[in-house]
Amino acid sequence: MFSGIVEEAGTVVGIEKDRENLHITVECSFAGELKIDQSIAHNGVCLTVVKLAGAAYTVTAIKETLLKSNLGLLLPGDRVNLERSMLLNGRLDGHIVQGHVDQTAICTSVEPADGSRYFTFRYDPSKGNLTVEKGSVCVNGVSLTVINSRHDSFQVAVIPYTYEQTNFHRIQPGSTVNLEFDIIGKYVTQILQSMDIKRRS
Repeated sequence: MFSGIVEEAGTVVGIEKDRENLHITVECSFAGELKIDQSIAHNGVCLTVVKLAGAAYTVTAIKETLLKSNLGLLLPGDRVNLERSMLLNGRLDGHIVQGHVDQTAICTSVEPADGSRYFTFRYDPSKGNLTVEKGSVCVNGVSLTVINSRHDSFQVAVIPYTYEQTNFHRIQPGSTVNLEFDIIGKYVTQILQSMDIKRRS
């Protein structure tokens, strides 16, 4: 379980294709504190540490993960948002994030806003996901508040600190990002869809 508060943006230093799997090696400041089998969110995707090597570690993404996220687009030199799993005795500063990306979205605009920036993202609503005005959404592993919620798009406001400390400073129109929608919203949507199906049958 995660909170959507990114610890740092690590650097991808190795990509290795292994049949339908992808081994991703990342360099970060806390690599020396990690253990094999530990869970870390990468752009919001929960992956397990399988190898340690000095200031770097390796995780493996399977086909399902690659189909639903932007991890398959990573190249050496790219920055990836990292968050270790929550401690039960800590504060929940973001919102409850499972590390299970629902789908990707495309950035359609980045607008300056008196020191901060508004990012607009468009996604495929046919997958049954939705956002709610002032609700929570996780974008590339970052917990953010939804504004201008639409049927197939939404905006988020990103403050300078978040912009610089995460890979948001590399997101531009056309960039693909990972989305994890609010878990309560997903349950409500599923229940309503099930009720609609029952009414029709």
